[in-house]
Amino acid sequence: MKTLFERIIAREIPAKIEHEDEHCIVIHDIDPQAPIHLLVVPKIVIPRITEARSEEQSILGHLLLTAASVAKKLNLEKGFRIVINCGQDGGETVPHLHVHLLGGRPMTWPPG
Repeated sequence: MKTLFERIIAREIPAKIEHEDEHCIVIHDIDPQAPIHLLVVPKIVIPRITEARSEEQSILGHLLLTAASVAKKLNLEKGFRIVINCGQDGGETVPHLHVHLLGGRPMTWPPG
């Protein structure tokens, strides 16, 4: 069965797309936790960061560089936060690794 993100990538489920290239898609989160809350999703399924393989290193780097590029495009020069949830206790709700890009307000610490 396809993950939610695979269905979005296949255009089976609509999403507000901010950016797309051959390796990933960047969509607006449907339950934003900040004024800007985007998800940077690889087009290949990596269930979670603990299951990433060494041959996926370049796609993992691409996700972070894409997040930084989109943050710049959205004028988040005052700062932003990047989050990857892993496992139930880490807040993972979809078994398809993705990077949260949050900005548009001051972030607090600790984050959880």
